[in-house]
Amino acid sequence: MNAPAPGREAREARGPLRRKGIGPSPSGWLDPRGRALGSWAFAVNRVTGLGLVFYLYLHLGVLSLLLVGESAWNDFLELATTTVFLLLDVLLLFGLLYHGLNGIRVALVGSGVVPNRQRALFWAGTVIGTLALAYGALHILGGT
Repeated sequence: MNAPAPGREAREARGPLRRKGIGPSPSGWLDPRGRALGSWAFAVNRVTGLGLVFYLYLHLGVLSLLLVGESAWNDFLELATTTVFLLLDVLLLFGLLYHGLNGIRVALVGSGVVPNRQRALFWAGTVIGTLALAYGALHILGGT
């Protein structure tokens, strides 16, 4: 005979706060209920990580234009120096800064070096990242 699935009684219990399915909610990353600042920071860290992986493959595709020839590369450079593409470079810089600085925060807290300073590290990374992003954006967009 088949034994009932573990946790079946809890899933069948009535109540507004219980999720009736097995496993985490599909919107678990971005569900705002009961989330602390560190959870939000980690969710954004996941999104920036996915964006950086996407950019890596896009970058490799762009570099393959070098195999096509000098004219294809020059055509791409004309497009890449437009304001829209430079704004995308600023967005890339944001993703790099956020992912890197938040990754340092997660590593320091997770390794036990500063386990009780998660919020302070987040705001310190925010200040450092904002200053670096402003400097980088002025540098990137300064030539337009």
